[in-house]
Amino acid sequence: MGTFVTLAEVLEARGSPLDEDELWCLLLKSLFIKSLELVTSLWCALRLGSGNMCSVLSPGSVLLSASGSLAFKSCARNEDVASFTAPEVQQGHTASSRTAVEKMVVYSLGMTLYWCVDYHLPHNQPVQISAELEGLLLSMCEDMMLRRTDLLTVLETCELHHKASMLPPAERLIRQLVEDVYKISVSSVALIGQLLFR
Repeated sequence: MGTFVTLAEVLEARGSPLDEDELWCLLLKSLFIKSLELVTSLWCALRLGSGNMCSVLSPGSVLLSASGSLAFKSCARNEDVASFTAPEVQQGHTASSRTAVEKMVVYSLGMTLYWCVDYHLPHNQPVQISAELEGLLLSMCEDMMLRRTDLLTVLETCELHHKASMLPPAERLIRQLVEDVYKISVSSVALIGQLLFR
């Protein structure tokens, strides 16, 4: 995959949340597709008896590549993923169907994306996204699995929004996010070097 950064590193480097267009692009073109792949692999692993796979997406497990692609890494044992873990998983329930696996991934994906728009906002400041996007994210983060939206609904909502908007290609957006992290890192190192060698 080449040079990559996590979604958490992108937010740490910029010090502010993702904007709405960035979120829509990530959701429709990249995260959604990878989420489908994750649901399929988790369901296959569950059916084959390897129920040890991590079903939690988090800002630290979403990898953005300098080539414009996206992947997921396994949950690190030291990473705190409780906030991104579906309530039914926290309560010890195991997925017994593909739909249940899908709902777990939808919850993690929704919580991860909501974290990205809420990043470093004061507690009394609302997120700066449209009611449409906020409603979609909240439906993905629904605590009750039966009321939580499914991946197909997420896709349909994103496709409708994409048709009505002029969003940049997700690959270009991902490359830019990664590039921004490296620009900020290089600038910080140069500044530290200047301060040290004065």
